Amino acid sequence: MEAVVFVFSLLDCCALIFLSVYFIITLSDLECDYINARSCCSKLNKWVTPELIGHTIVTVLMLISLHWFIFLLNLPVATWNIYRNTQPRTAKVTYERGNDQAWFPLAMFLHVSL
Repeated sequence: MEAVVFVFSLLDCCALIFLSVYFIITLSDLECDYINARSCCSKLNKWVTPELIGHTIVTVLMLISLHWFIFLLNLPVATWNIYRNTQPRTAKVTYERGNDQAWFPLAMFLHVSL
């Protein structure tokens, strides 16, 4: 049973790393003005829910299989994804809002490393 959990976790983490790299590439295209904000949001918004589901599944599997250390490593990322997706979203995108969130690239790189 443990082998199945870890193989599924490995495949899920590979998919999550691919998604994180896709997010970073798309955001860098936005920063370089290759795409506009509306198309960037439409590309990334459809992958937010699968990312949330992937992190939550891995976290719950590690809790069920009693791998506490790996569970505690995944818990902050899963909690952040749940918090980020339950907050109300504003419809207006401004450039000032992007400049206020200078911590976002650091959070994305930490997200990729986990």
